[in-house]
Amino acid sequence: MTVTRLDQGQRHRPRMAFLKKIEALMMEMQNPDTGIKTEMQRVMVTNIPHAMAGNDILQWILQHLQVTQEEALHLGDLFVKYGYIYPLQEPKNLTLKTDGSLYRFQTPYFWPAQKWPADDTDYAIYLAKKNIKRKGVLEEYEKEHYNMLNQKINYKWDFVIMQAKEQYKAGKERKKEDRYALDCQERAYWLVNRTPPGMLDVLEYGLDRVTDPNENKVNQKKTLDVYRREIMYYQQAIMKTRVKSSVSLGGLVKYSEQFLSNDPILSGCLPSNPWITDDPEFWDLNAKLVEIPTRMRVERWAFNFSELIRDPKGRQNFQLFLKKEFSGENLGFWEACEDLKYGDQSKVKEKAEEIYKLFLAPGARRWINIDGTTMGITVKGLKHPHRYVLDAAQTHIYMLMKKDSYGRYLKSPIYKEMLAKAVVPQQTVKKSSPFLFGRRTLPSSPSPIILRQREEEAKAREAATTVDITQPHHRASWSPHLAVYTGTSTPPCPASQPHSPQALPHSTAGPGPFPSGPGRPRAAAMSLGRWLRRGRWSSPAFTAVSPEGSAVSHGKVQPLGGRERRLRRDSRAVSRACFYSMNSVQATC
Repeated sequence: MTVTRLDQGQRHRPRMAFLKKIEALMMEMQNPDTGIKTEMQRVMVTNIPHAMAGNDILQWILQHLQVTQEEALHLGDLFVKYGYIYPLQEPKNLTLKTDGSLYRFQTPYFWPAQKWPADDTDYAIYLAKKNIKRKGVLEEYEKEHYNMLNQKINYKWDFVIMQAKEQYKAGKERKKEDRYALDCQERAYWLVNRTPPGMLDVLEYGLDRVTDPNENKVNQKKTLDVYRREIMYYQQAIMKTRVKSSVSLGGLVKYSEQFLSNDPILSGCLPSNPWITDDPEFWDLNAKLVEIPTRMRVERWAFNFSELIRDPKGRQNFQLFLKKEFSGENLGFWEACEDLKYGDQSKVKEKAEEIYKLFLAPGARRWINIDGTTMGITVKGLKHPHRYVLDAAQTHIYMLMKKDSYGRYLKSPIYKEMLAKAVVPQQTVKKSSPFLFGRRTLPSSPSPIILRQREEEAKAREAATTVDITQPHHRASWSPHLAVYTGTSTPPCPASQPHSPQALPHSTAGPGPFPSGPGRPRAAAMSLGRWLRRGRWSSPAFTAVSPEGSAVSHGKVQPLGGRERRLRRDSRAVSRACFYSMNSVQATC
């Protein structure tokens, strides 16, 4: 098993086989006899020829392909999204509307299956022409693309502006309807090939290939161009380096093990994580140009040359070594190329000239040694300077330092001295953050069911301890939780009923607790009168037994007073209190 990589310069698109089927449908839809009927349609104040309605497209798909309504609508959306049909009234909306919205067939030259890709130069010309036409009014993403292309192809931007002006002048000479249709056509093409942010890129197909994997090779005539492409493909395949997957995975494991100790997430960071402890010592020890770096940072320079040259402190130490070897101009040239590549666009030309005079010109003060081929490419590119004009010379110097100077630097006293005096920070004790939202350990929340049970138990205990009704020796004072008998029938004698918490016989308002037999009616009445004279009318417990409480079918008295509703007594506690009241009455009998 081998891992291969395809070249960016290859042309055919592997996953676009279904585009041929769409193209066949497009040819059928444009057939004068069996296709969709197009006619002159009016858009705004312009008559557009060869236009059709979205509903006509849907009906043609339903009739000729024998599919459902949903499938036909989805297929019509694909026609528009891939740029085979473009809208006239809403050019930015690449969807098929099943109403009177107008559409036109795209020119085959702009179909996605064409072998030429959408070039940056063509897109830059389109944006420049649109910028001239609208006097600088572009979409936000188009402005970003315009500025990016200006920086990327700055060396031929004059050509771009010239072409845009010529196309704009030629467009003015066309008829109004042709000009409107061409604008919609171009906009739809670039919406497909340069997708705006937030839209799906339907042409995301991966890398191109030299040979078409979907072509039908049966009965195909071999032309000179076909043989030339195949020869180029096989030459590239021979020169391509191949690595076994086992070797590749072994390299990945080795890389992970090497960088494991330097990973702050997996291995932690010393002296402490500043995001947790708010201790800035970690930032101070790892500053770009700190006087004495940490040992872990210096050891990382020995991993590879890229780690050394990316670290500002590493480059500074490496520069000391190169000066002793009288080759410090190599690193100086590399840094100057980096400044040119990522610096200000307005100073590209000026910086390129300065670099040439300082490092590349004959008799330069810090002349670098590069081969004649690279020098010729660089001097030729400096006639039209841009950001990447010195890439060939920079790569040559980079490889020279990597293969020649880097190995000697790791064995030099400069590196060993820096490694010896490097700091090894000790781990500090973590302290809690002083901020309000600092990280702290929070107890886990109990279940809502447990909370509800605790609340009910607390209510029951509160109801039971509000008034002491469990003392049976208080014969002269009646329990505050009494239900008042308001029935018309004679209540049964408590002596005839067993001592049990079962419900009493039902009546209109519920059973009464007062005995009606000849035993002790006066004592009960006197006890109740004495209890009332002691000022218990204002007791919240007496509200529950007042005659204002209405009776319900289950035999429990429900108070209607506002004070009792605020207290929210548990109904089970009230039933329990009534049971104890009955026990007290039976004891007095």
